[in-house]
Amino acid sequence: MDKLAIFTMAGIFLLLSGCNKIEPWVKPYERDHLADPIMSFTRDPVSSSYLHHVFQARESARGAEGGQGGGCGCN
Repeated sequence: MDKLAIFTMAGIFLLLSGCNKIEPWVKPYERDHLADPIMSFTRDPVSSSYLHHVFQARESARGAEGGQGGGCGCN
């Protein structure tokens, strides 16, 4: 009987722990660090655009990089 009570209490504790309010991980005063240019995926947008263009010409396909497009790539 004791094991059943322990498992029941553990189950109730686990179910009730999911009712907590989710707080944001990033505080408002920390957001300026995330907006730093060093945190961006591409540091040079011109170079990144050129590499996407070369890749599209090589693969004969366009799109899948955040913009509209699709098809064979022949303009």
